Amino acid sequence: MNYPIVISTWPFGMAANDAAWQVLASGGIAMDAVIAGATQCENDPAEHSVGLGGWPDASGEVTLDASVMDHAGRCGAVACMKRVKNAAQVARMVMQRTPHVMLAGEGATQFALANGMREENLLTSEAAARFEQWKRETAAAGKPAGHDTLGILAIDGGGHLAGACTTSGLAFKLPGRVGDSPIIGAGLYVDGKVGAATATGQGEEMIKACGSFAIVENLRRGMEPEAAIADVLQRLAERRNGNVETDVSFLALRADGAFAGMSLRAATNFKFAVTSAAMRQLLDARTL
Repeated sequence: MNYPIVISTWPFGMAANDAAWQVLASGGIAMDAVIAGATQCENDPAEHSVGLGGWPDASGEVTLDASVMDHAGRCGAVACMKRVKNAAQVARMVMQRTPHVMLAGEGATQFALANGMREENLLTSEAAARFEQWKRETAAAGKPAGHDTLGILAIDGGGHLAGACTTSGLAFKLPGRVGDSPIIGAGLYVDGKVGAATATGQGEEMIKACGSFAIVENLRRGMEPEAAIADVLQRLAERRNGNVETDVSFLALRADGAFAGMSLRAATNFKFAVTSAAMRQLLDARTL
């Protein structure tokens, strides 16, 4: 069995993995590990797709989406949350302290504040300057910019799985837009007996495909992790009449520690981070 192990999306996942690995290496549980990794990324103003310093929506407001899920199927999420940077922590609070799965908008913010989170301005000077540039250059065309997401999956020393997915969403999106990251089964899904999956890229595509859930179900049917992702990407491409020119990538982590990362198109240049007792590497994902 190849665990404990943690995998996450994109090169910035290396720093997130380092934070998560500190938890796993000391005997901590997978949920604490993925929250530690997500928090590291959310606190870094240099990462413009997650948390503090994330690119704002088309009104200039930073809004955050996140979800968490554990090996027992417990889950929580926040969508379109403002003024609180640690969205994954709040998603965990939703899971642990309410009978609900998702809180959205101002309700999510007020819940976070009532549970001890700090309110702050998430729009950094760098992000504000980029927003003004976007307004000058592309707002008239109505074109949002791209973005990345931190999806992080872990198995602890006891063999328990957990995952988190956190993002500031599509840069300069329409106010109120919610992507796949807080939607259980789209941006994240965990089955403690089977495996886990998470997504990054164009969230609307993941939602339409129930992508992360579909990958875990493929694992349940006995597919290897890469084949499980490839099957979902193939179905997505067929739904698009063969057009693969969209940003869609997934990670899969099987319950025994086997993993894979895969992207719909080569132009995405998707990389993912892997940390275990045997390795600490940034890997290039294969494409469909």
